[in-house]
Amino acid sequence: MASSTPPSPYRKWLCTDAPQYVHLKTATAVSHTEHLFSNVPLVTKINKWWDELWKASFKGITSNGNVIPNLYPKTDHGIPIVEIVQAANGVIAAATEEERKRLLLAVDAPERRAWSNPEIYVHRFGVRLDESSENVQQAVLHVLKTTLSERGYKKAVNATLINHFLGTLHNAPAVLNRWSYNFMIFGQPSQTDDWSFSLYGHHLCLNIAILRGSQIVLTPTFTGAEPNVIDSGPWTGTRILVEEERLGLAFMQQLGPERQKAAQLFTDIDGPNFATEFAAIFPTCPSGCRWNPADQRQICGAFQDNRIVPYEGACLAGINKPLQDLLLKLVEEFVLYLPDEARRERLQQVASHMSETYFCWIGGFGDEDAFYYRIQSPVIICEFDHHSGVFLTNDKPQKFHIHTVVRSPNGGDYGHALRSS
Repeated sequence: MASSTPPSPYRKWLCTDAPQYVHLKTATAVSHTEHLFSNVPLVTKINKWWDELWKASFKGITSNGNVIPNLYPKTDHGIPIVEIVQAANGVIAAATEEERKRLLLAVDAPERRAWSNPEIYVHRFGVRLDESSENVQQAVLHVLKTTLSERGYKKAVNATLINHFLGTLHNAPAVLNRWSYNFMIFGQPSQTDDWSFSLYGHHLCLNIAILRGSQIVLTPTFTGAEPNVIDSGPWTGTRILVEEERLGLAFMQQLGPERQKAAQLFTDIDGPNFATEFAAIFPTCPSGCRWNPADQRQICGAFQDNRIVPYEGACLAGINKPLQDLLLKLVEEFVLYLPDEARRERLQQVASHMSETYFCWIGGFGDEDAFYYRIQSPVIICEFDHHSGVFLTNDKPQKFHIHTVVRSPNGGDYGHALRSS
């Protein structure tokens, strides 16, 4: 009997023969990148800007240019440090001698800030997993499984599977696959000293700092998907970012008319005057950079480590207990990668700054609307954005293409504040 399940909404915009996608069928990650640099001038322009940003000295995202000190206490998260170090050393052991030269960098190497979420293979640092052996691939997965929470590990793996599925849809396995990610270790894996590692690639970027063998910092992170569901093949039913969407919308809908009005910066998620209007709101940014085709409405993504991000929207001081609980449940979805004890401590930290937390929204907040929102306090920034198509042809934001970002402002990213204190 034929299935009565309707096709997934994204398939309306799946057109693999569109001119911008044809080259993907024969492309490699390198040739695809060269094609974009040769044929899309904006890619070159944005990459030049990004290169200037990640090479600058790190300060951290702030609301006004001034870092608030002493926000992040040293603590013991009870992480399984012996197992994490063993897993990281397993990657080193599995790598070839040539791969080790690229895999291992200094603890303060600037490359730790060169992560990016597009599929464009510009920064070829570390070891690219789809160019490495199965032993290295499995060893990296073991590092993630040992370090992340159980649900966080599943979320990360699902992001890579969805990326692979996108490559299947476009018959572009060399550009988009479950291993098209770069992995690096900064410093020597240690049970007592500070070190870190990162994994970055299309729609999944994790920066993980291990401090004194007992504390973990897991920002910046970027998680995205286009589409955010697998509807055919061996991983059918895999979805991510569903709760971030559902709970974010529920929070906005329950916020109450006065705060909804304050939170909603723009009613149209894709209005024609974003560049001009946002430049007025963010006068310290280059004109027009508040919205661009790479990040769209997000402002805290890759290469934005030192950005000034003024508070916007509704202040959440005084919201009732059910709303506080709902917000913390929403934030938990963003920090899901953290192991359990570290996640509990992180949520307590967020709760302690509730009176200084702001929530802003772009777009409508009906059940079918696409939208953007940001949660921002002195200790956390969470961004959620429905995007227009990159590998799908929708020119307006749709709910099946999602980008999310988590930051620790005021120098907290990469464990910087804790390492320098």
